[in-house]
Amino acid sequence: MLVIISDLHLTDGTSGETISPGAFSLLSERLVDLGFSASQRRDGSYRPIEHVDLVLLGDVLDVIRSTQWLGGTARPWDDVKSSAMFDMVSKISGDILQHNTAALAEFRTLQQQGITLPTATNAGRPALDAKQAVPVRIHYMIGNHDWFYHLPGENYNHLRRQLVTHLGLTTYADAPFPHEIWESNELVQVMRRHKVFARHGDVYDPFNYEGDRNASSLGDVIVVELLNRFGVQVQQQLGDDLPAAALEGLREIDNIRPLLLIPVWIEGLLERCCPEPAIRKEVKKVWDELADEFLEHPFVQHRDTWCPVDIVDGLQKALKFSRRLSVGWASWIAQWIAELRGASSESFYQHALTEQDFRNRRAKHIVYGHTHHPEIVPLDASHADGYVLHQAYFNSGTWRRVHQQTKFAPREHEFIASDTLTYIAFFKDDERKGRPYETWSGTLGLNPLAKPKYRLDQAHATERQPHVRSQPLSTPSVPVRAPHFAVPLAPSNSAGRPPVG
Repeated sequence: MLVIISDLHLTDGTSGETISPGAFSLLSERLVDLGFSASQRRDGSYRPIEHVDLVLLGDVLDVIRSTQWLGGTARPWDDVKSSAMFDMVSKISGDILQHNTAALAEFRTLQQQGITLPTATNAGRPALDAKQAVPVRIHYMIGNHDWFYHLPGENYNHLRRQLVTHLGLTTYADAPFPHEIWESNELVQVMRRHKVFARHGDVYDPFNYEGDRNASSLGDVIVVELLNRFGVQVQQQLGDDLPAAALEGLREIDNIRPLLLIPVWIEGLLERCCPEPAIRKEVKKVWDELADEFLEHPFVQHRDTWCPVDIVDGLQKALKFSRRLSVGWASWIAQWIAELRGASSESFYQHALTEQDFRNRRAKHIVYGHTHHPEIVPLDASHADGYVLHQAYFNSGTWRRVHQQTKFAPREHEFIASDTLTYIAFFKDDERKGRPYETWSGTLGLNPLAKPKYRLDQAHATERQPHVRSQPLSTPSVPVRAPHFAVPLAPSNSAGRPPVG
């Protein structure tokens, strides 16, 4: 049995909150249930599986999302061979391990004790009074927030040994953690047995991958020089003037996907939590000033010389409040990102169609992470000589908080947050009675009244009402008509009477 999770984004605690350690206790419990189900064979008998392979598909320890970069002597795009770079990565990594001790203990327990399943009786049934331990092997693949663990060198080998110990990894420590499955012979064998091809998916994101996974990307600069600095700067300049709910909300800034929607989200946060227009204006001014510095950064300016799209001008429109479009800001951002990615939708399934393992039918299941949005997309069904091959694309979602924009009135810049957990399990041969896979996504909603928040609704198209706490929430007017897929009403059968549908 193969289980894949990704995008845990465990941080050192200097940015937003990560997922509760209880989520990983839940994962351990689910692995037991999955293992028991996988031990049910196609012929109706019960035979315990031999082992479980758990793959962490990138962005597990989030080295990028740390404010420690701001006070250090190195940035992610500096010389990766320098001692200053290694010292910073090592320091942040150590703090991540310490900050997430309880969560990582769950992984170590899985590696040390495995999962416990009933043994099989002579009749091929689960024994009621006998148990056996089934080993769990944990594999680490890197993404765009933990790419430093892909760097070669003895100093990084030493750091990887610490990660292997703290996470209970099977992954070989004295070599770069794999970014692609073919960098690990063991991973290749695991994936082949389950007819799976998996990668983090950052290679299809032009902001977070530039052809070399041992080098930084534009996304790193966005996070370090804009996101990380913004929260610190606002706290320093306006911390005494902003409500606590607004300051706390700004710590969640990296949970927005895609990242370029962050200004839209900030707009909504300020409208809800900050009743003073002057303070809201000052916060936006801080953001725009940092955006200007980011856009003038040499790393960013250099990208403008080779990108076929005018990336700096596009980033100005996407990031700066002073350059925002009067209407459809969020929609324009989404369309622009799609143009950069060369895809017509936010889903990465179109890239799965180009994978060699899909095209030569070696893999039935193509799996990416990175987007934080779990998906299952049917790709192809082949029929030949009584053999049927179903191929599908999966996204492993995330194990953290996700903020999603509401669809009812996008111009109001409203988002709803929830804690999301996703895993994908793949079964081989006759495991799980011959079923090929099982996915699960759990979502825990947040209490919107947990913190004092305010809402400023539109009085007219161009102005907003003053803040009144007792004022009822308004609902924008919408046409009252059936959706386009509704069954049409039957024609009237008598004059003056409404049709019956």
